[in-house]
Amino acid sequence: MRLRQLEAFRAVMLCQTVTRAADMLFISQPAVTRLLADLEESAGFPLFERSRGRLHPTAEAQLLYEEVNRSLIGVERIARMAHAIKTQQRGALHVAAPPSIALSFMPRAIGHFLKEHGEIKIMLGVYDSRTIVDMVIGQRCDVGIVNLSISNTGTHGDSLLSAAHVCAVPVGHRLAGREVVVPADIEGELFLSHPSYLGTRLVIDAMFAAHGVKYKPAQVEVQVSAALCSLVAAGQGISLVDAITAMEYKGSDLRFIPFEPSVPLEFSVLTPLQRTPTKLVEPFIAHVRKFAIAELDPRFLMK
Repeated sequence: MRLRQLEAFRAVMLCQTVTRAADMLFISQPAVTRLLADLEESAGFPLFERSRGRLHPTAEAQLLYEEVNRSLIGVERIARMAHAIKTQQRGALHVAAPPSIALSFMPRAIGHFLKEHGEIKIMLGVYDSRTIVDMVIGQRCDVGIVNLSISNTGTHGDSLLSAAHVCAVPVGHRLAGREVVVPADIEGELFLSHPSYLGTRLVIDAMFAAHGVKYKPAQVEVQVSAALCSLVAAGQGISLVDAITAMEYKGSDLRFIPFEPSVPLEFSVLTPLQRTPTKLVEPFIAHVRKFAIAELDPRFLMK
């Protein structure tokens, strides 16, 4: 097994699609597909089930992912340490963020920050929130952004912002003309969700249960909100997605409608507690917070 194969595998598991994985790795889609095929041949068992042009991880893939993720984090840590020794930590900032942030406004925020700090180097890594918490605790990044409240991280940090969820429906759906969608409107609808082990799914399910609403679970569950939008556009159901993801969606085939009562998705920014942050950390965090608030629709920002 080669390192690049494992990187491609992790990217597909994180992003849920070959297209977004290719974008993350800055390689072509055929290259990602070839790397996955080579990895499956080396492993000796299938990692994905292919259905209607989409990849669905097998149970074996889920088990392998846990070990691959830990191993790659170790490799990345060694590479960062070598770089730190070479550069003496001068002008370098390692930021870890979940896909909803890293694949939306964060690249633009970094671009604006570099206009005033052109001499520094920033590495943006994409991980799930729990992995980011572990990285911050283990001092393996300078800044970690997670879609968790501070009270649930067990580490040091501050609130970044809180975004509302909106209802994503196809433009021809019966709810597309509504100004606001409420829980009762979802009764009996085919509904796309995150996997049940994610906190966001638990919060949304609890909200529907409190209102006595039962939806029809869709056949597909995805970890990344952008994939929920694509599935809604493909006619696989409707969904609630965070406003950050909704505002990044470029297609004209969906309508995003305010949902009440508000279902917040809180983002927190974490820094290692055991070491003094570099001088770049504080201005970078302040810049990202200001940039995000300026970019996002104020209707969907929760105070």
